[in-house]
Amino acid sequence: MKAQKTWPTMRQSQVLDAGLPAWRARLVLFLLMVGSVALVGRAAYLQGMHNEFLQAQGEARYVRDVTIAATRGRILDRNGDVLATSAPVKGVWAVPADAREMSKAQMRELASQLGMRVKDVRQKVESATGGFVYLKRQVAPAAASRIEEMKLPGIHQLPEYRRFYPGGHVMSHVLGFTGIDNSGQEGVELAFDAQLAGHEGRRRVLRDRRGRIVDDVADVSPPRNGRDVTLSIDSKLQYIANNALQQAIQDNKAKAGSVVVLDARTGEVLALANAPTYNPNNREKLSGAQLRNRALTDTYEPGSTMKPFTIGYALERGVVRPQTVIQVDYGYATFGKHRISDVSHKYAALTVSEIIERSSNVGTMKIGMRFTPNELWGMFHSVGFGATPGLGFPGEASGRLRAAKTWRPIEQATMTYGYGLSVSLMQMAHAYTIFANEGNLLPLSLVRLDRAPQPTRRVFSAKVAHEVLAMMEAATQPGASSQLARVSGYRVAGKSGTAHKLSGRQYVKKYISSFIGIAPVSDPRIIVAVMIDEPSAGAHFGGAVAAPVFAHIAEGVLRVLGVPPDAPVEPLQVAQQWMEEDESGEPPPALADTSREASRATPSVKSATVRNVLPSHSLSGAAAAGGNL
Repeated sequence: MKAQKTWPTMRQSQVLDAGLPAWRARLVLFLLMVGSVALVGRAAYLQGMHNEFLQAQGEARYVRDVTIAATRGRILDRNGDVLATSAPVKGVWAVPADAREMSKAQMRELASQLGMRVKDVRQKVESATGGFVYLKRQVAPAAASRIEEMKLPGIHQLPEYRRFYPGGHVMSHVLGFTGIDNSGQEGVELAFDAQLAGHEGRRRVLRDRRGRIVDDVADVSPPRNGRDVTLSIDSKLQYIANNALQQAIQDNKAKAGSVVVLDARTGEVLALANAPTYNPNNREKLSGAQLRNRALTDTYEPGSTMKPFTIGYALERGVVRPQTVIQVDYGYATFGKHRISDVSHKYAALTVSEIIERSSNVGTMKIGMRFTPNELWGMFHSVGFGATPGLGFPGEASGRLRAAKTWRPIEQATMTYGYGLSVSLMQMAHAYTIFANEGNLLPLSLVRLDRAPQPTRRVFSAKVAHEVLAMMEAATQPGASSQLARVSGYRVAGKSGTAHKLSGRQYVKKYISSFIGIAPVSDPRIIVAVMIDEPSAGAHFGGAVAAPVFAHIAEGVLRVLGVPPDAPVEPLQVAQQWMEEDESGEPPPALADTSREASRATPSVKSATVRNVLPSHSLSGAAAAGGNL
């Protein structure tokens, strides 16, 4: 019998035999208890006493502040008709990571609804680095609804507003427009942006990982809508002015033009039109020329429309009276090598009234040269030349009226009949308020006024203002320089102007034709200023080009305003009444030969044919011909 195999007995570990010290177990237990207490304390601290950190981390992942758009205020005309309003639209945006999951068919349909190319939509989604990207702003509600129904991954919408202008191109230069963020960019929208814009509100929402709003948390601040602005503009009168201007541009094949209609009693702007124009509802293809509000931003040499101020100042100073005879030397005056000439009506002598009626450069110059440069500068400045009209409109031009100490004698001579200084059409309309308000200059306003404002200053006496108004009425009578300005049933007064344009350093045969008129003369209600730039259909004198536009506009405006027709009165009857009331009893001062006196005081004035007049002095080489009719 074989012996059984036996296995050796395993030997016990010496470490186990040695055992562990009791203090080590107690130490481990103590450390575990301390750690547990620390964790509990930290948790209690964070969640009970100082939970801002955890709250901020949670909100950073799921809570967002959403902007609540404020409705921009409306722009209304003086009668309450809406000129600009805000329509609700949507901004379509995407979470790029989710939007990349769209199929090609979904991408094509989305692009179609947005009116975009597929590659442009894809590029916006794929190139975005954050968690948000706008695909398109101000999407029409119908298209936005169709996109929402498609339930595309990662595509979301936000409420927005888009500006709408019912008047389209008729009101464009007055109203301007807003940008993509609904802030004013041009015109009234920019000038009154602080009042129209309002303030956005904010609400706090809870979003899921796909950016979808799960719940509203709180209203942080409610939106404050913008306030409405009521303009002085009358939309009916604006249409009349705009249509007349557009027709004149077409008939005269002109480059551009402007019209301003003022309330002669309050200085409110009733209409303001420019050509070329644009549609503020569709600004995709615009040029800078279309955007310019020429009546306020463009300046020109006013030509003969300046003559009433020179004559009025002479009447105010007592140098002449309406029937004072001035030797005009058959329409020529020389100073050394220079010459001033009249276009037509070559008379040996004219009364002061006839100088306005026949638009004589020579006669106006001879009267104006009786004053010092400082005296004339002070008068020009007092009627607003060289300063902005004060409407607060973006880009208002101040024109150019240099300091009197820099005037050369030749410049003083040409300034008396409208060359050597520059103005805007609004400045000229503003200045003519003195003749409609008994010598007082009124402040202008682009917003509706509840009552007539206080005059800015008195420029001429009431007597002088009436005398000049009567002279300008005579200028619109048959055979006078502005006879085409006549309006059936109404007495009107006004002055035409024609000025050569400067090209480089020379004056060329391109013209600015203008007319500024007041109606009705018996009780002035409106002032209409017209400027036509570069008429090229044959006629170019202000009396032939701009005066008929005035007549068309004035007739329509007076009838819309319900102004009753004037009673027939002789043109110079008012002036004659003022003369009869003069208490001096002395005969009018005669200027039998002021040309010789002026020639001793100043070198001379250049004629239209001379081409070496420096533009830096704003002297028109065409002063003789251009400033006449």
